[in-house]
Order: sequence, then C-alpha cells, then structure tokens
Amino acid sequence: MTMNTTTRERPTEAQSLAALEDVGVRFGRTRALDSVRTTIAPGLIYGLIGRNGAGKTTLLSLLASYRRPNAGRVSVLGDDPFEDALRMSAVHFIFARDVSDESDTVQETLEHCARYRSDFDLAYALELVERFGLDPKKSLSALSLGMQSAVNAIEGLASGAALTLFDEVHHGMDAPSRTLFYDTILDRREATGRTFILSTHLVSETAYLFDHVLILDKGRLVADEPQDELLSRGTTVTGDAVAVDRFTAGRAVISRKTLGPTAAAMVYEVLDQPDREAAVAAGLELAPASLQDLFIHLTEPEQPATNGGTHGRNQT
Repeated sequence: MTMNTTTRERPTEAQSLAALEDVGVRFGRTRALDSVRTTIAPGLIYGLIGRNGAGKTTLLSLLASYRRPNAGRVSVLGDDPFEDALRMSAVHFIFARDVSDESDTVQETLEHCARYRSDFDLAYALELVERFGLDPKKSLSALSLGMQSAVNAIEGLASGAALTLFDEVHHGMDAPSRTLFYDTILDRREATGRTFILSTHLVSETAYLFDHVLILDKGRLVADEPQDELLSRGTTVTGDAVAVDRFTAGRAVISRKTLGPTAAAMVYEVLDQPDREAAVAAGLELAPASLQDLFIHLTEPEQPATNGGTHGRNQT
C-alpha cells in the first residue's frame, strides 16, 4: 500500500474544523495534557499516536465534549462545543466499550444510532455489516472481541459527522477486517470530505492512511505536521561502517546498527541535495525512515550524555 500524501497548508483557526488552544488537563497530580495547541482541518485523516498514557484518549474526549479542560480552550466549528447540541453533533467519538451485558442485536444497535443521529446512514451501515461478515441478528454480547470492534467501526464509518474520532477501534480485529476498516476510512474521506482522527498503536500498519500526524508524549504535542514533512527529516544511511560514521559525524544520529563491516545509521535532519550526492559518492545508500522509527525517537526517554556522545531525544 502506498502512503497517503495529500498535502495542505496548515489551517488558521478561522479555517479549522476544531481547535485546541493551550489546553491543559489534570487528574489529581497527573498532568494528562500540557499546553496543547493544534488545529484540525476539514477533509484530512489524522494519525494520533503516542505511548501508553500519553494523553490520546483525553485529547479525543475534549473534542467530543466528554469533559472540559482545566486550562485553555476547545472549539468546534468556531466555538465551545460543550453542551452545544449543534457542535456536539458534528463530532462522533468511537471507542471500545464493554458490551458483555448487551442484548441488542447488531442491527438494533445501528438502528438506535440512526434514531439519535440525523446524519447516520443506516442503509450504508447495514451494507458494511455484510462486508465485515457480521450477523445482523446476533446480539453484541455474543460476538467475539474483533466482531464487537467491527460494529463500533461501522458506527463511525456510517456516521455523517464532520469529525469522527476512532480510539483504538481496531482492537481485536483480524488482519482482513483491519484492512477493510482502513480502506473504508479512505473511501469515506474521498466520498464525503469528512475528517477522521485515528488513535492507534499500530503505527507501521496505519501510516499510509495519514495526511497529518499528531504525536503526544507525556501530555505534550511533540509533532504536529503533514506526514511527508515529518518523514523528510528522517533518513537511514547504510554502507561501509567507516564511511557511514564519516558521513554522519556531527549530525543528529538517533540509532545505529552494525553487521560485520556494514553499518546503518538513522539521522534526524533534512538532507539537502549536496548531502545526498556526497553520500552516493561515498558508496552509501539512503532510505527514508519510517513513521514508527521517528515516533519511537520523538517519544523515547532522554538519556544522559556519555563519552561516546548523546543518545535519545536530547540529540535534537
């Protein structure tokens, strides 16, 4: 699969579908979000990634008006969405939930969604039920975890909400179901111009979907940019170990591996054309770093300096 490479200028607040302005959230002494500022543009697919406890679900909950921030401002369609029926209906938050006591069938669950959301496309939802191989007459509690996740995914996909938030919705799905889910997100965006935010730990599997990447680390937003711009700063340099070390000297090296006389070093900076020509002249191969590689680098704990130099995020 090829990476989604739609590029658009960063929106201003006036152009945004939603925005967070210096938002902070605390749970007791825990700082879940710290001075988060971002804008969500119409018609894009966002990847929201971070380690466990980074604040991803908290951020999505704010956009869905499930809670207020302790500091800063959240806006949807230009104003505070909290207890505002119009703005709240523009956002649909889909997350895993306990359905062990649910007696409603798959079809009844989706019909319930259609009654409470005027933008919900029930006919399309039932089409997706068939495509995911679900029995519409089966109760939710009788479904496997992966099938329950598929019902959640269908609920979000069939929604006409301008902003749809998926929080680890693919949990438990098998590979074919996940692929169908991802492809349908792309189809819905192209067909309707809707905006999606996908929070996931399956970074390498989902990276091709993302127009824009938001990376959270300990409640702080450490990356907020089009994916192609982020990836342009990561390059793996492979070749003779001596030549690799000579080329990468003085650069921000975020990882290095060796196999006999060969080394592969990942640098975190934009290489210009003369840099690339110099690398080729030295017999080195250059390859783009993956989103997962850069995510790991941007969120790894800072390491103290050693005699051999620095390692981890404090290099950049």
